[in-house]
Amino acid sequence: MLDDLDRRILRNLQVDPATSLPDLADRLGMTTSRLSRRIEKMETEGVLRGQRAVIDWQALGYAVEVSLRVTLDKTQPRAFDDFIEAARDIPEVIEIQTFLGRVDVRLSVIARDMAHYQQIYRARILTLPHIADIEALMHVARIKFEESLPI
Repeated sequence: MLDDLDRRILRNLQVDPATSLPDLADRLGMTTSRLSRRIEKMETEGVLRGQRAVIDWQALGYAVEVSLRVTLDKTQPRAFDDFIEAARDIPEVIEIQTFLGRVDVRLSVIARDMAHYQQIYRARILTLPHIADIEALMHVARIKFEESLPI
């Protein structure tokens, strides 16, 4: 389990993941080697899964985001596996979620504009296997997006 020091380390990493280990160690009042061992332990335990670059796709010219709610033909035994495998190959699909209920899968799709979205939808999305029903929801605004946890 995490102790108070581990939680302090995680809180600081969430605020500024690019902080150097010596700076973070100074801020936490510990040695760099001790901090390094703590971080390595949390990585080994799977608490920390590494650092990543967060790219703003809108800054790269993608202005449209669409959420597609997909119901699959569950009479096909490999419906989920085949669909997800094929959907992963579409670069503009930035998120895939599965659900229990009427909707089986949700895809987040980005595009440069509506014409580009229509091209992706017709050429790539509609050719995905085992689709029984599909509903598109046009993204208007992101009100809250928070990856930090209350640690």
